[in-house]
Amino acid sequence: IWFGICGEMAGEIELTPLLLGLGVDELSVSPALVPRVKSAIRNVSREECEKLVEEVLSLDTPAAILERSLRLARERYGELLG
Repeated sequence: IWFGICGEMAGEIELTPLLLGLGVDELSVSPALVPRVKSAIRNVSREECEKLVEEVLSLDTPAAILERSLRLARERYGELLG
């Protein structure tokens, strides 16, 4: 089953590892965000994103999930987070 995300969430690179780990096939973002999102995707592996999803399943709050995704984003492409 094809799984795509469009809109603001798709362009938030703090969530890119989480979305990829969930198996998202396509991120639809505004043209201005395409280079940034592509760069984020190139800097993470599918395996580490899937591992992230396994880890966040045990977390209790949305804030904790976001923080864990953000940690991986900082490790892999912190310079993009601004």
